Amino acid sequence: MIINVILFIATQIYGDQMYQWLALWFPENENFQIWQVVTHMFMHGGIAHIGFNMFGLYMFGGPVESYLGKNKFLFLYFSAGLGAVLFQLGGYYYNYMPIHTGLMDLGLTNDQVLQMITSNQTIEGLTQIQFEAVKEAFPVYQGTYFSSMVGASGCLMGVLAAFGVMNPNAELMLIFLPIPIKAKYFIPGIIILDVISAVTGQSFFSPSNTAYLAHVGGAIVGFIIMWYWKKNSFNDKRWD
Repeated sequence: MIINVILFIATQIYGDQMYQWLALWFPENENFQIWQVVTHMFMHGGIAHIGFNMFGLYMFGGPVESYLGKNKFLFLYFSAGLGAVLFQLGGYYYNYMPIHTGLMDLGLTNDQVLQMITSNQTIEGLTQIQFEAVKEAFPVYQGTYFSSMVGASGCLMGVLAAFGVMNPNAELMLIFLPIPIKAKYFIPGIIILDVISAVTGQSFFSPSNTAYLAHVGGAIVGFIIMWYWKKNSFNDKRWD
């Protein structure tokens, strides 16, 4: 939490430069650096973003860390964050690669496509078929190329899933929907809504630019790890 807050303050001071260095950019973008796979987990887009994430980490991180211990909690936390990266980038490439391959098959080069994305201008000398393909592909292609990801949400979803495995009958509720629901129903419900949002683009409780697949990836990894540890907590696979 301290690192998150420090980096958030730094972004308020240094602005876009911090996001260029530490947000997770689409790997085909020239801004991408390998360290962003980790650093993006400590970056946030605004006061509401970091506020909700840190509140969730405070509420659920404490009980999970008390149950697991510091080392296992950190392993869970960062593994969930990496799971979030894997799912979100997988979604980006799912959108990007068919379009990229289609444009290459029509005779365009990587340099021409990069020029199209970065200059926001039509490429000269295209055939009518190439022009129509570029026109149709441009919005999704450019949106994916310039996409970036920040936030601890994937890590938090892993912690939340782990909490649900620990305490399936604990009653949880949304701040704006104060109806107690058992964790074993509440947490899968949140994940299902994120899946629907990722597929349809329809947002339920989050801003429209939320990385829904990151939430799903973090939750799945957190669930698998906690399920395995709980299942094997009293046999020879126990990790002390």
